[in-house]
Amino acid sequence: MKKIYFLFFLSFTLINGLVAQQNGTSADKKKIDLSKRANDHLVIQLGHTSWTGVPDTIAMGRFSKSFNLYFMFDFPFKSNQKMSLGVGLGVGTDHFRFSKVNIGIKEIGSTLRFTNVRDTNHYKKTKLATSYVEVPLELRYSANPATGKGLKLGLGVRVGALINAHTRNVDWENRNGNLLNEFSVKESSTRYFNKTRFVGTFRLGYGNLSIFSSYQLNPTLKDGVGTTARPFTLGLMLSGL
Repeated sequence: MKKIYFLFFLSFTLINGLVAQQNGTSADKKKIDLSKRANDHLVIQLGHTSWTGVPDTIAMGRFSKSFNLYFMFDFPFKSNQKMSLGVGLGVGTDHFRFSKVNIGIKEIGSTLRFTNVRDTNHYKKTKLATSYVEVPLELRYSANPATGKGLKLGLGVRVGALINAHTRNVDWENRNGNLLNEFSVKESSTRYFNKTRFVGTFRLGYGNLSIFSSYQLNPTLKDGVGTTARPFTLGLMLSGL
């Protein structure tokens, strides 16, 4: 929790510093009509995700991704209407791809094992997916709050509760990559995963389109059950309404 409080303090300091030089002008002291602006109520994010800190023994695949969808309310500051606080609710998902690795999500044991199966029969594609109900909090700056156009900047956190974790394996093949059987297997279990996650967020954009990044502050897995890797995501964000 100390990391979250520090992030809020840092977010406020950085954004407030960007706009402090404008506060003394007469234009900033006038009340801005915000009745017709877009409040960024709907937020859609699609990004490329990497699992930072994963050991070399776990071979990651390509094209791991994150997809998030939030509905948010925006509360402008009375002292500076270019700044506001966004609060909302939504769903955040991560989809990690692995290369010739068996993930023992349903195995009995005290650890979640990631087994290298490159030298034996294995699945061609393996994915580990997690889904969370999340509350995003974002400190926002908009250069043109009356229209919602122009430069936008946001810093914040997301607090999430795990609702699903599963693996999906596709196409059984031999060590040489020859297809043996075309089918898929899905296994679900949350026993190895932290039930709550805290994610730091940042975005920079113009109008409705932004570049965003996020970093999970706590590991995906529980202490002592496996890797302490944490997701880092970089992608595009569409906001509006």
